[in-house]
Amino acid sequence: MKWNLRLAAAQRGVWKASQLQQMLAGRGLVISAGKMSGLWSGNPASVKLEDLDVICAVLGCGVADVLIPEPDKVRQPDVGAAPVAAVAGAGVIPRRRDGRSLPPA
Repeated sequence: MKWNLRLAAAQRGVWKASQLQQMLAGRGLVISAGKMSGLWSGNPASVKLEDLDVICAVLGCGVADVLIPEPDKVRQPDVGAAPVAAVAGAGVIPRRRDGRSLPPA
């Protein structure tokens, strides 16, 4: 996914991060200057869905305006590789009857 907040804001007449920060605060979303800088200028590591709702409400846009899918960046599976779930023991954690896990073999 590509984070597109700055362009989405500019298309709605919001040109400065501080301006958007004040608008968000008016809707109850208080964002620190550091986090706002990350949202405005880069690819944030994470964004809460509740925060995304407020951002979209303030800008009058949809999620598709802020997040742009990039399907070509998704790694394609190897043709000859077995599915991960089919690999013996993948994801299986042996457990005792009382629910506790067994020590490593």
